[in-house]
Amino acid sequence: MNPALRRMKDLPSTHLLGAGSAMCAGCGGLLALHEICDLLGARTVFVNAASCMTLLASYPFTPFRGSWLYTAMASAPAGAQGVRDALDILSERGRLPPEQDLTAVALTGDGAATGIGLSATAGAIDRGLDFIYLCYDNEGYGNTGQQSSPATPLGARTATSTGAHGHPASKMDLFAIWVAQRPAYAATVIGADPLDLARKIDRARALKGPRLIHALAPCPPGWSFDPAEGVEIGRLAVKTGIWPLKEYVDGRVVHTHVPHPRLPVEEYLKRQGRFRHLFEPGRDTRVLAQIQSQVDAYWEQVCA
Repeated sequence: MNPALRRMKDLPSTHLLGAGSAMCAGCGGLLALHEICDLLGARTVFVNAASCMTLLASYPFTPFRGSWLYTAMASAPAGAQGVRDALDILSERGRLPPEQDLTAVALTGDGAATGIGLSATAGAIDRGLDFIYLCYDNEGYGNTGQQSSPATPLGARTATSTGAHGHPASKMDLFAIWVAQRPAYAATVIGADPLDLARKIDRARALKGPRLIHALAPCPPGWSFDPAEGVEIGRLAVKTGIWPLKEYVDGRVVHTHVPHPRLPVEEYLKRQGRFRHLFEPGRDTRVLAQIQSQVDAYWEQVCA
C-alpha cells in the first residue's frame, strides 16, 4: 500500500493535530489540515500567517506535534525562508543529521494567498524556496467576519459584497498563478476526498522546491450552512465541477478527477446561504447562467 495511504488508514485524525482546539464545527479547512498533518508527520515547521487557523494556538501551546511559528498575514513565505535557511546552515555545519531535517510549511488562508501575501509568495517561488505552501480557501476573510477576498466566487454574498447580485467578480485562479511560475509542484485538494489528498501530499513530500497545496475549505458560518453538511458540500463542489481536482507536475497539468456526469452548479449553490439571494425571492437567472457558463467553459477546454 502507498505509504501515505497507510498513514491515512492507520492514524486517528487527532494523532498529529490536537482535538481540543477551539474552531468552528464542520470547518472544511480544519478537516483538510488534520489529514495533511497526519501525512506530513511531526518533522514539520508550520509557519502560520494570521488567519482562522491561528486560533488553533493558545500561547504557549499549539495542537501541532511538530513546530509552529506565527507570522503576520503577508509574511508566511518570508518566515518559511528564514526557517529553511536556518535548517540548511545547520545541515552544512554538520549539526543537523539528514534524518532530523524538517519540512517548512507556510499555512495561510485565501486572503493571504490571493491578496495580502501574494507578492511575498511570488518572490519565494522565484527564489526556488524549498517549502510547501498550504492554502485553506474559505473564499473570504473568514477570521474577521467573511469579507470578500480575491478568492470570493461570483455571486456569493459576503460582509462586503451585499448587493442584489452578490460578489461582482470571479474567483482568482491561484493554481494558475502558481503554474505560470513553474513551481516544483501544485495541486488542488479537498478534505472530503481524503484519498486524492493523500496521494498528492505523498507526491509533494517527495519533491524539493516550491510546492502548492490549495484546499477548498467549506466554511459553515461564512457560507451559511449546517456544519453537518460540510463534507457533502465539499463533494458537491467536485461533482458540479466548481472545484476541479488537479495537479501540476513535470511541466503539465493533469486532472485527477473528471466529474461525469457533471451535476448542475445549482446543486452546490442552493445548499449555502451565501447564494440564497440567487434563488429567493426570485431566481437571478442571469448570474446563475453566468456561473454555469464559466464552469462549462472550463471543462469544455479540459476535455477538448
